Amino acid sequence: MAGLGAGLGASPAAVFDASRSRPLASPLRPVRSGKLIVPKRYFSVSRRLAWVEDELMEIRKSQEQNTVKSKKRPPLRRGKVSPQLPVPEHIPRPSYVGSKGLPELCKGQLHDAQGIAGMRAACKLAARVLDFAGTLVKPSVTTNEIDIAVHNMIIEAGAYPSPLGYRGFPKSICTSVNECVCHGVPDSTQLQNGDIINIDVNVFLNGYYGGTSRTFVCGQVDDSIKHFLKAAEECLEKGISVCRDGVNYRKIGKKISKLAYFYGYYVVERFVGHGIGTVYHSEPLILHYANENSGRMVEGQIFTIEPILTMEKTECVTWEDGWTTVTADGSWAAQFEHTILVTRNGAEILTKP
Repeated sequence: MAGLGAGLGASPAAVFDASRSRPLASPLRPVRSGKLIVPKRYFSVSRRLAWVEDELMEIRKSQEQNTVKSKKRPPLRRGKVSPQLPVPEHIPRPSYVGSKGLPELCKGQLHDAQGIAGMRAACKLAARVLDFAGTLVKPSVTTNEIDIAVHNMIIEAGAYPSPLGYRGFPKSICTSVNECVCHGVPDSTQLQNGDIINIDVNVFLNGYYGGTSRTFVCGQVDDSIKHFLKAAEECLEKGISVCRDGVNYRKIGKKISKLAYFYGYYVVERFVGHGIGTVYHSEPLILHYANENSGRMVEGQIFTIEPILTMEKTECVTWEDGWTTVTADGSWAAQFEHTILVTRNGAEILTKP
């Protein structure tokens, strides 16, 4: 579950020049109208004739008619939110349950062998639950139905769904559809063919938190959306690839933002990764954009990396529920998240399926 950059004290974004890292020929990608950008066609009418304006107009009209269009999904609207699901009394609750205040951000957590074993178990469960959640993503299924099924799987494993009751959050997972950046509240909204949905799973098992998320496709999506999701997942992988003992945290954000801009997408700066362990959110805060923050990774640290990409450069708007955050212009967003353990020579992905 992403931390709020502003709320947790993240510093402003550093200036980043993306122009040098853009490819000479980028893949097809949609603009706000839903159209794909296609190359212009030119031809020579005759050596005796120069370009003829009406011929060019016909070519442009033909391009517009043949341009592939994505199905236009109506803007997201809040559906009906059902009552909070019960958790059996024998399952231990996190300390924040019952309090709507923001828990104090604690210092970084270093884990010994016992702590790492506990984190591996919690993260393994989170990964297994997320895989199951992905199988539920189908047209006409509601996000609330996914929440119920995931909730039941988590409590049957003897764990507590971490988002439930965190600062008053009413559900057991986050479901963020299309233009929802993150923290979408499961409700009566039905998924449609061509949608994308990020499912964010967090569990509290035997005193340890584990979290992971992935963006799934619902039914059939066009190639531009597939490319977008592939780029978002690759950004996560690139961020993880630089992690090891002694490395500056800022290298994660620089690696992610450079690749995102290379593909022509944008990194949301408002939300951050965070330390995790026996405390849900702690230092270090992981910025996913280019920055000059100090601080180095230490062997035994565990934190999340969870970049969010958008198809267009846009601002984020949070609904009145205080959670659901969407792009201001309706452009789509995608997020992938892993919890990792810093080692001497690299990083172990604890939430790898």
